[in-house]
Amino acid sequence: MEDKQESYRQVVKATSLFGGVKVFAIIIAVIRSKVIAILIGAEGMGIASLFMSTLNMVNGVTNLGMDKSAVKDISYEREKGNENGMRKAIAILNRVTWITGIIGTLLIMATSPWLSELAFGNREYTLLFIWVAISLLFMQLTNAKLAVLQGIRRLNALAKANLLGNFFGLIGTLPLYYFFGIDAIVPAIVLATFLSLAVTHYYSLTNPLKGEAIGNKAAFSEGKSMIRLGIMLSISGLMSLLVAYILQIYISARGGVDQVGFYNAGILILNQYVGLVFTAMATDYFPRLSGIIDDLKKIQQTVFEQAHVALLLISPIIVIFIAFAPQIIRILYSGEFDPTIVFVSWAIMGMFFKAVSFSVGYIIIAKGDSNLFLKTTFSFNTLLLTLNILGYTYYGLWGLGMSFLVYYITHFIAIQIITYIRYKFYLKKEFYWVFITCLLICTSAFLASFLETVVWKYSLLVLLILIATGYSFFQLNKKMDVVGWVKNRFKK
Repeated sequence: MEDKQESYRQVVKATSLFGGVKVFAIIIAVIRSKVIAILIGAEGMGIASLFMSTLNMVNGVTNLGMDKSAVKDISYEREKGNENGMRKAIAILNRVTWITGIIGTLLIMATSPWLSELAFGNREYTLLFIWVAISLLFMQLTNAKLAVLQGIRRLNALAKANLLGNFFGLIGTLPLYYFFGIDAIVPAIVLATFLSLAVTHYYSLTNPLKGEAIGNKAAFSEGKSMIRLGIMLSISGLMSLLVAYILQIYISARGGVDQVGFYNAGILILNQYVGLVFTAMATDYFPRLSGIIDDLKKIQQTVFEQAHVALLLISPIIVIFIAFAPQIIRILYSGEFDPTIVFVSWAIMGMFFKAVSFSVGYIIIAKGDSNLFLKTTFSFNTLLLTLNILGYTYYGLWGLGMSFLVYYITHFIAIQIITYIRYKFYLKKEFYWVFITCLLICTSAFLASFLETVVWKYSLLVLLILIATGYSFFQLNKKMDVVGWVKNRFKK
């Protein structure tokens, strides 16, 4: 019993640590988004989004997914207590990252005229793409250093690197937007990525394990399995970025750059604000799962705990965002972004189903099942793009929100079928009682948001917030004795 409580506490402690970092990052993002929305408007945000989407897409093509596959290898060697294996994995990661980072930077510079034409319909942004290219090298080096800290489980250093990297990025870039407006977009991107690298490098110096000296040929030869999985992950990431990129280009062509700004504002809320639970959990969850991936019973228990905690944490957040979506969007951005409300109100329900499929889906990555991962990623991304285009074509942002919800429900069902057939994995019956209860609460909040009588609507929504929060606390306390744990912490 004590072991199970400690296991749940590990999940919650890691989530609290990186959740706190993410909340700080959200506060920074809120300030940045609010100021940027005021200073450069929806058009400026649309331009910035297209630059970042292009940068991320090229990064996805060239980074070989090493920042993720390396975490798996380093964690696996750590669980076995193989220090030499860890050093070799770190050396391979460092060497390959420098090569891919330089290649990616040169690729953007060489193709800048075509990238400008693809993103903006003309070549006026060619020089800006050349300047922004250097950010790709900074991004890849930063991610490699973070991957090492994550793999060796130096969670405090990892948290500080993320926290301070965001903080200095804010301090450094806001003055640029204030003085130069839209012209500051590219300099701000370059400066933010450089400051993040500088901070991460400082904290990576605390790593007692240094990579071995290794040449280019040896790195690619000895790191075949890591690179193979990384390429699959890179292709997967590229597919996701390509889908997002194609969708933004489609929205821009059909509805204008302003609509791209509204869409990206909504995606930021879903992925950064509501999705902070997933980001916080994945930082500790992926290396933990990778370390025990050969033991099915341990996998079932670990995934069960992760999915259980994810649902209990995400449900109150979903209800709160459903209740106050209009106010939250106006606080985060401005009244100009009101069209985003209808998109977020529908799409946010998809986050509930994502909480489960997120936890279960990591099994495929942790096992290094490259072929299955690539097939499922291609199928899911094709489905997502198809649903999004159909939804936006016929019903605009409202249809786009509904298409996200349909996609995540489908993904939730499919990923459980796939992992059962492939690995004989299934979630315990105990989990589904919690799942159904949380789903009823979130669905009730969603339906209540359509009530026209303001008093009744908000009275019911506030009640549901209290119910969701109370139920989550009750379930967590039953599993990990939250009250007793907190009391002991205060005594210490």
